Amino acid sequence: MVTAAAGPADRPASAWAPLRTAVYRNLWLALLAANIGTWMQTVGAQWLLINHSNAPTLVALVQTASLLPVLLLALPAGVLADSFDRRHLLIAVQLFLVAVAVALTLLTVTGRMPPALLLTLTFAFGVGQALTLPAWAAVIPELVPQDQLRSASALGSISVNVARAVGPAVAGVLIARTGVAPVFGINAVAFGVFAYALWRWRPDTARAVEVPERFTAALRAGSRYVRHSPTVRRLLRRALVFVVPASALWALLPLVASRRLGLGSGGYGVLLAALGVGAIGGGVLLAVIRTRLSANQLLLIAGALFTVALTVVGTVPVVPLVLLALLPAGMAWVTVLANVNAEMQLFLPSWVRARGLAVYQVCFAGGQAVGALLWGLVADMGGLVLAYLAAAALMLVGTLTSRIWPLPDLRSVNREPAAYWPQLHLAHEPDPGVGPVLVTVQYTVRPERAQQFLAAMDLVRGARQRTGAMRWGLFRPAETVDRFVEVYVVPSWDEHLRQHGGRLTGEDRAAEQRARELTDGEPEVRHLVPAAAGPTLSDDSEAL
Repeated sequence: MVTAAAGPADRPASAWAPLRTAVYRNLWLALLAANIGTWMQTVGAQWLLINHSNAPTLVALVQTASLLPVLLLALPAGVLADSFDRRHLLIAVQLFLVAVAVALTLLTVTGRMPPALLLTLTFAFGVGQALTLPAWAAVIPELVPQDQLRSASALGSISVNVARAVGPAVAGVLIARTGVAPVFGINAVAFGVFAYALWRWRPDTARAVEVPERFTAALRAGSRYVRHSPTVRRLLRRALVFVVPASALWALLPLVASRRLGLGSGGYGVLLAALGVGAIGGGVLLAVIRTRLSANQLLLIAGALFTVALTVVGTVPVVPLVLLALLPAGMAWVTVLANVNAEMQLFLPSWVRARGLAVYQVCFAGGQAVGALLWGLVADMGGLVLAYLAAAALMLVGTLTSRIWPLPDLRSVNREPAAYWPQLHLAHEPDPGVGPVLVTVQYTVRPERAQQFLAAMDLVRGARQRTGAMRWGLFRPAETVDRFVEVYVVPSWDEHLRQHGGRLTGEDRAAEQRARELTDGEPEVRHLVPAAAGPTLSDDSEAL
């Protein structure tokens, strides 16, 4: 699961502070149980396929089937999380996951679980996970104080990695003694526990949602924000160049355990536990290391460690050496993803946070899903050694790109909401759904300041496009030397009101102030709405 985080960095001693809040503590423990159940189910599903003739591809497809729904549904799920009661949504989704886990259990017990059906139910389980991730990420600020959000995020990572260490080990022992079906049954119970904990949680106040955006409009607004945010695109790129090669380790580890190391299900669980232990250690040490190394230095070190781990796991058939290599691999995994996730949380403004996190989850899960399939096919055609060496080479190249695409420094960026536009004074109030809306802003700029003004307005353009503008342009009337006219189109009047009401941030305000300081007098703003129903813009071809 992914948790939300924002706010200033806490001291390492405060890492456990959110657990003092009873509601958060109960949900965190229930989520830990659900995470353990998820890892147990993954091991069980992979072990059911380990003896098939095309096992490399089928085993890798378990991870693909689990993560592909996040790739397909995370952004719509983010819209739902921003539009509806998140608690009710989470409860409904957990009950769906219980039903899927029960179906897996019963079909496995009765011996009616062919690979195609197993992958289908795994995909259904992934659908539930995809609907859970953005809603859970957005719920965290309702559970803990603002200054504990980063600690809550760290605890979320610890939960995932404790589950990664415990779940596979428990699953391996159960599979060896009782078979796969009990593993699926425990997963059903675990998600039932999480649903019950959510049902017992009673928020002090209902979440204040003004008027929910229409689904398609909200979907487009989230996509538009990411498309016009260079910082978000940089963070997504950094996640992808790490996750795609790193997915080889997770996707093919069952085959390494069984074919190269001669281990059974219990031994495979021990390998996954080593990864989890390394990740837990990385999460604990990260707060201390972060005070001595920059985020980009951490990326370089983590990438180098993971490259070595991929090489050792793929080429050295010695169990103790593989276990030793998996420990730093787990540390590197949590180091990279915790840093990228924290930067996303710090940068995204509150109005689009769930949707922005959903896009991040799309890249994260999509990179794993596509990578797992890619490395499975490579292993089928060229063997495990070739697949791991190719992944190690790609990881090394991706790590070196951190010098070209480093993580941005967001320490001085103001992401707080800033509703600073003046109140509208209108002769008539347009219907919220009317659109498109054409907004014009006329500025008076002395000729000697023109070049500075143009540079300042480039930052204003980004703010307009991130918060709602479909098109933007800056023009100069040919009849004057000191006039500039900014023109942008917003899809609807409701979308423009949301720009007035809090979509802008302190950083956007600073950019606009820099442009205004170069102008004389107050700008003249006009809002043009469609004069009649039907097409608002036409060309000659339509008139013929």
